[in-house]
Amino acid sequence: MKILLFCGSLRKASFNRMLTNHALEAIGSRAEVQVAEIGDLPLYNQDIDADPLPESVQRLNRQVAWADRYLFITPEYNYSIPGVLKNAIDWASRPRPNPFANKKAAIMSASPGMLGGARCQYHLRQCFVFLDLVAITSAEVFVSFAADKFDENGKLNDDRTAKAIDKLLTALLAE
Repeated sequence: MKILLFCGSLRKASFNRMLTNHALEAIGSRAEVQVAEIGDLPLYNQDIDADPLPESVQRLNRQVAWADRYLFITPEYNYSIPGVLKNAIDWASRPRPNPFANKKAAIMSASPGMLGGARCQYHLRQCFVFLDLVAITSAEVFVSFAADKFDENGKLNDDRTAKAIDKLLTALLAE
């Protein structure tokens, strides 16, 4: 099993980066894992969507094609997904045949607020429809009041959240 993680936050000390790091540890040896580097992608522009593609886009396309499953970990910006994540999705969806088609995907989000990124997850699921991704809906992870759930070293310190993450990862890894 090969999983590609997309972190929708570029900030190194963000709650969603901490959540990404926890997911990497929680997956452990259960699957091969890569993290998509999306911070250096150019803004999608059909004028440069031609051979040769920018190297950063080629790298992302290789990672997306490599993966069997996808885990999106993202903050909520203005009730939606961050532009950097949408840009990565737009670039990765261009190769034909569709590299995402019929593959499983799960979403986690962390937020300092009460909803834990619920609104961005709704918008991301809308993107999944076009991508033909199979969304994991039997388990969901919304890390609300995230400042209380991570310690000063960025480690998750909330058992209830850890159990929810494990349930989501188990569903994502299931055949």
